[in-house]
Amino acid sequence: MIGFLVKRLAGLVATLLIASFVVYASIYVAPGSPENVLFGSRPPPEATRRAVRHDLGLDQPFLTRWAHWLDNVLHGNFGTSLISQQSVSARIAHPTTITLALVGYSAVIVVVLGIGLGLLSALRPGVVDVAVTAFTSLATALPAFVASSVAISIFAVRFKIFPAYGLEPGLVGWIRSLTLPALCLATISLGLLARTTRAVAKEQLASDVVQTARARGISNVRIVRSHVLRLSANSVVTIAGLQVAGLFAAAVVVENAFGLGGLGQLLISSVQQKDFPVVQAISLLFVFAFVGLNTVADLVNAVLDPRLRSRAGAS
Repeated sequence: MIGFLVKRLAGLVATLLIASFVVYASIYVAPGSPENVLFGSRPPPEATRRAVRHDLGLDQPFLTRWAHWLDNVLHGNFGTSLISQQSVSARIAHPTTITLALVGYSAVIVVVLGIGLGLLSALRPGVVDVAVTAFTSLATALPAFVASSVAISIFAVRFKIFPAYGLEPGLVGWIRSLTLPALCLATISLGLLARTTRAVAKEQLASDVVQTARARGISNVRIVRSHVLRLSANSVVTIAGLQVAGLFAAAVVVENAFGLGGLGQLLISSVQQKDFPVVQAISLLFVFAFVGLNTVADLVNAVLDPRLRSRAGAS
């Protein structure tokens, strides 16, 4: 298990290192430059421009700048916002809390309803299976921005059950304000996880192991718990990890639709304003979240299935 853990963590570090280089490079090959953001529409004297570029480190070789930026990031320093002149760490602190709350809320919905509907569909062929399959197919095909628009029109504007925009104060206010966005964010991932769970569970229900257990008179509840769920766990956990990690990217659309003020909304405004340090920090956080959650899913699979650990140790 230790060897498996070391390999996965080494892979995580290597992936994040490459991702940090790509994120840093992609920002600086984009049109415009950081000093132009500071100067605005008034071109400065060349001496002033050179002084600002030196102060920002832009006159150094690219690899030197990247190494310096990466060293600062590892020490928790993401730089200073070009627009607000505020520490990037302080600038993204509150939006990070909002995004984590939204994604965490959505992840619970995805896992509970996705696996639950998938199992229900597999265990109840006929009308229930058809109804669940139709719902999950619709959910999978429904874009997040369409789901957000429809949900706001029905549940916020027409019936006034949830707020349409922004966050209400207090814990209860946050729960009310995040419920509708979380449901919209979870829609696509929920459908994919439910369909995957249904397919894997149906395959296990038709397996010789389950048929033998039924012949021995073992109850359906025990069969589902001890055989179907255990044998389906690897595939379900892998897909669940991918879907939950993907929520961070989809949150950009949902946060803007509901005006939540999370990282997604801040990312779009920072791109428009060419606030490079903030864009770099948020992009790196999204990459870290995606890679980290998938690594966690691999570790959970290794705990559930010792064969994965043995294969990793042999390789």
